[in-house]
Amino acid sequence: MIAADNHQGRRGTPVLTLQGMGKDYGPSTVLDGVSLDLRAGECLALTGENGAGKSTLSKMLCGLVTPSRGIMQLNGRAFAPKSRAEAEALGVRMVLQELGMVPTLTVAENLLLDRLPQRWGWLDRDALAKAAHAQLAKMGLQHIDPFTPVGQLGIGMQQMVEIARNLRDGNRVLVLDEPTAMLTAKEIEHLFEQIDLMKAQGVALVYVSHRLEELQRVSERVAVLRDGRLVDVLPMQGLSEPELVERMVGHAVESLDTKPRRKAGSVLLRAQGLRRGKLVQGVDVELRAGEVLGVAGLVGAGRTELLRLLYGADKADAGSIELTGLAQGLSTCSVTPNWSSPMQATRAGIALVTEDRKAQGLLLSQSIRVNTSLSHMGSVSGAGWLKPAVESDLARRMVKRLRIRAHNAEQPVGTLSGGNQQKVIFARWLHRDCPIVLLDEPTRGVDVGARADLYAELDAMTAQGKALMVVSSDLRELMELCDRISVMHDGRIVATFERGQWTTQALLEAAFGDASRPGEPVKEQL
Repeated sequence: MIAADNHQGRRGTPVLTLQGMGKDYGPSTVLDGVSLDLRAGECLALTGENGAGKSTLSKMLCGLVTPSRGIMQLNGRAFAPKSRAEAEALGVRMVLQELGMVPTLTVAENLLLDRLPQRWGWLDRDALAKAAHAQLAKMGLQHIDPFTPVGQLGIGMQQMVEIARNLRDGNRVLVLDEPTAMLTAKEIEHLFEQIDLMKAQGVALVYVSHRLEELQRVSERVAVLRDGRLVDVLPMQGLSEPELVERMVGHAVESLDTKPRRKAGSVLLRAQGLRRGKLVQGVDVELRAGEVLGVAGLVGAGRTELLRLLYGADKADAGSIELTGLAQGLSTCSVTPNWSSPMQATRAGIALVTEDRKAQGLLLSQSIRVNTSLSHMGSVSGAGWLKPAVESDLARRMVKRLRIRAHNAEQPVGTLSGGNQQKVIFARWLHRDCPIVLLDEPTRGVDVGARADLYAELDAMTAQGKALMVVSSDLRELMELCDRISVMHDGRIVATFERGQWTTQALLEAAFGDASRPGEPVKEQL
């Protein structure tokens, strides 16, 4: 192991070089023949479809995955870290997509876990607090009590603390893997400011993201992986989004934003006066057959909470939900104030794709087959016993239909990429065939190719007469997908727009509670 030093490279000089990097898992090759250089003071965007090898390559740099072949050099010297700690000692750090902090420890302890200050053999709490405050300030988190247990923070704030943990002096290379997936616009801007500062200090950065507008904001070059191979390294300047998407997926991807409004059918679900504390305050909603209703709004506006009420995951304080004209012979019914459980809602024909697929949507240790059939066990069983052949055939058909990248249907879902995990959730509800589908951030962390596949499935659902409700923080996604967009602010729906009537400005004004003042510029973003 070579000794680390504090020298930062001159801007544009190679800091870390890779030659012929590859990784095999048994007979399967997930990465092969990748050669790259990371330059001082530059951010290299790393992009590609889910399963293209981005995370595998990133983890190789940081000692989390051992390469099967290839050579790496850090500042001209051999670099082959055997662990994350060894890579970090040499100035190569990574912010993982999966949070790596200890929830029972405090923020300060997580920030300085490898360098806790001591005095006379005891933890020096004053020195710990001072160092933690300095680290938190780098991400604008001075308001956080450093002695708060990390587990008490929200997911987005935990992500911010994880990023702050890796903003160290002496960094040579910093890899950011989907760092903004759970952040607000203000938090993202703090991160971008830190990226600009690190580039000015000569740090080489690798930025992994499916948000192409972010790549264009922070990166000078972009490396494109496809099926485990490097297909292009291009200057980011002048590269259009359609060109980048085509390189990622190998073909052009159709845009939906020019499609006409779908013809709405009868009302399948009508909710009136739904309330739950201050989170949802007197919301009225109608979902119509063959139509997509989008829900926009700021973080905390009540979007997720509304979906959970409609699905029975939370109990409403007041209001009613009425189902009418459902397919599959379901009779009209009214429930006041709410479903007693998600199971009751599912039996009535309502599906929910949750925003947190790992914690709330999937059995990660179980196979694709098990996760796919979970929503409707009766269809793959008889006389109280599972029919393995029927279940396996169902899973194989769904893997093929949704183009899930997996060795076979028996592969544990936890070993799939994020986009392919999301496809498994879709497979579950395609199998159940519910007439009403609620989707909360359905393409978060999903690449453009997988996103196009999921959009095609949503389009097919509406063609079959299903009613869809989509919550998304991505306004462009809502404007592409939806026939109507309702905007929530402080637990209420404050405006609803028809396709052709909305603008980004109008949606933002409504989200910030300024729908009554059209035309005034809105500087913040959702």
